[in-house]
Amino acid sequence: MKSLKINLEENADLGKLTELLIQIKGIKSVEIINHENEESDLKKAVNKSKEQLKSGDYESFVNDLFETFVNKKS
Repeated sequence: MKSLKINLEENADLGKLTELLIQIKGIKSVEIINHENEESDLKKAVNKSKEQLKSGDYESFVNDLFETFVNKKS
């Protein structure tokens, strides 16, 4: 699969951009990814894991880790 990366301005109309791109022949899907939120989500997950390990909640930590790999997005 090939992909295209487009950097957008803060005020870009994401809905209209998505509609426009979907109309182009050969485009299967459009996914808008906000890398700023990804980093904060990762940071939240790491902090949660640290707290689980500190409190001795190893079972939850292992279950969360397992769920992450089994249910990862494609």
